[in-house]
Amino acid sequence: MIWYVLAVVLGLALIGAVAALIVTERRRPRRPRPPKPVAASAAVVGRESLDVVNAGLRRLTGECLRSGRSLPDLYAVVYSEERLALLLAGAEETAPAPWTVEADGERWTISPDDLHRPGPEGEPALPYALTVTVGVDGPDRVLVDLSRASGPVSVTGPDKEVRSLVRAVVTEALAGPVGALAEVTLVGSLADGRLLSGDEPRTSRLHSAASLEEAFATVAASAGTGAPEPGSPDVTQIFRLIEGSSRIAVQGEAPHLFVVEASQLPRREGALAGLRRGDALLVVGEAPTGWRWSAGAGGSLDTGPLGLKINRHAGRLA
Repeated sequence: MIWYVLAVVLGLALIGAVAALIVTERRRPRRPRPPKPVAASAAVVGRESLDVVNAGLRRLTGECLRSGRSLPDLYAVVYSEERLALLLAGAEETAPAPWTVEADGERWTISPDDLHRPGPEGEPALPYALTVTVGVDGPDRVLVDLSRASGPVSVTGPDKEVRSLVRAVVTEALAGPVGALAEVTLVGSLADGRLLSGDEPRTSRLHSAASLEEAFATVAASAGTGAPEPGSPDVTQIFRLIEGSSRIAVQGEAPHLFVVEASQLPRREGALAGLRRGDALLVVGEAPTGWRWSAGAGGSLDTGPLGLKINRHAGRLA
């Protein structure tokens, strides 16, 4: 009889414990499910977004000229329909109006609406002319300033993905508003006309060279032609600003993008000495570079040390 009573008591206690556990679980707030990725809108993917980015960089340059401050050392631009963000290589905790400082000075943001308000006249975004789209991260368009790399930038992955990305970068540098002053040289086998689709507008800013050495020599030979002397009254504010910054060492000259196959990249010591500060070298294929990007078969892009998430690279945006 005693054992029967104990069994009943223990059974009731167990039932009570289970009931309490069920109630507790029901009351416990459920963790929200992660939001589904939002695709970039047509306004973000389309040409009009580049016009906004260009307006932002021009406004930034104009504000810096007006206030007498150096240009910020930005390496990337992120644009959504709600805001334009500059990602800085070094934190700067004060920004010219109407820019807002975020992330302890590593990000400056502005509303696109503020770009249409009265302010100093915008200047050509020459120091940022090699800022090109690398793809989208959800609803955001992501651009990278290729001239910020301390050496070549390599892109690896499936040949179709790599070439479509490189084609998009070159096309935007030549036809986009941000790169309106940039020069591009296709080197070696890439100069045979197969990299580009043929639909790009003709421009005198697109060049070709048999080798990288020839490309560097051609740029060096033409350096300074048409540029004013340092003491000349024709030296504009923007030339002085660029010369005084760490971005472009050659006064008044537009930055240059060189594109070459990895197999034709010279490996001997000093072969890249002709790459000026402010220029960029994009390598198609595997190469020993600081910025090593990898395109995925599904259209994603791993930006390596930049840490920028790209779920659809620029070659997939067309």
